[in-house]
Amino acid sequence: MHRWTDLADVPEGFGPSVVTIGNFDGVHRGHVGVLTRMVSDARAAGAQAVAVTFSPHPQQVHRPESAPPLLTGDVDRLELLEQTGLDAVLMVEYTLEFAQQTAAEFVERYLVHGLHARTVVVGQDVRFGRGNAGDLGTMVELGRRYGFDVEVIQDAAPDADDGTDDTAADGAAALADPLRRRWSSTWARELLVAGDVTQAARVLGRPHRMRGVVVHGDARGRELGFPTANLAPDASGLVPADGVYAGWLRRPALPDGSPDAVLPAAVSVGTNPTFEGASRRVEAYVLDRTDLDLYGEEVVVEFVERLRATLRFDGIDALVEQMHADVDRVREVLAGAAGTTTPVDAAGRPTD
Repeated sequence: MHRWTDLADVPEGFGPSVVTIGNFDGVHRGHVGVLTRMVSDARAAGAQAVAVTFSPHPQQVHRPESAPPLLTGDVDRLELLEQTGLDAVLMVEYTLEFAQQTAAEFVERYLVHGLHARTVVVGQDVRFGRGNAGDLGTMVELGRRYGFDVEVIQDAAPDADDGTDDTAADGAAALADPLRRRWSSTWARELLVAGDVTQAARVLGRPHRMRGVVVHGDARGRELGFPTANLAPDASGLVPADGVYAGWLRRPALPDGSPDAVLPAAVSVGTNPTFEGASRRVEAYVLDRTDLDLYGEEVVVEFVERLRATLRFDGIDALVEQMHADVDRVREVLAGAAGTTTPVDAAGRPTD
């Protein structure tokens, strides 16, 4: 997949293309459904499938004080977008200057002259251009002017049968459940803030992940026999609710198939209240490993299931006893995840 950050990166003569526009935070199942269908349509038409996205998120530029935390950083967003089969992603730097373009200027510069769009795929509620003045009607009008088609996509929602053994009647009843709303970044964010990483994985189509460099901590875990990899405070990805989780630690720098590339981990999120901690941290203990030197390495932590809330213990002995119990529970959870019908990779990590 081509990865461009400026129109000047687009090769001369590129196109024709089928283009969609969006932030794609989390690249959840709704995004994936739309993008994979778009890729299939582009292939059938002999066109290139391209997504135009933005960094930073527009809300971080216009309303930084109220912008929601992002589910994924740019590295993971691009990696996940590539997995949909896209031919290219144009990740535009979003600035106040960029936002001053009119709807027509944006379409002409980026979609028409830059990407030679034959079809533009948008949602019913698309907004673009200065002050978000452009809408679906604007895009259709500009399509007529510049000679591209506009395809409107509907919001995706969970199917009545999404892998459960519901009967048809049960499936219809399930659709009436208020939790069965359309796949969205907002929904995934709400679940993660509540600590429900299992349900968030249903929305995202995979375990939620954070990515960051391993930094030195207080070394208390090592002293207790549970050395942890502490993610740097600027790690990307939304930090879920405080608690202890079963998860995986991935090491992207290692070759695929390496025995240490994906490791089972007990992940702690919180302030370490037993030691009067003040700063919120994300740290992962790789099960049964005290030989790993991960300092300075970029790792990815994936959250599979929340085991319990963060607790304050009366003493070290009680804490260590609970940590042993947590590790035992992590083994059970990850063994169960690897033994389900969900597709998994060689390390037992869910791939769906």
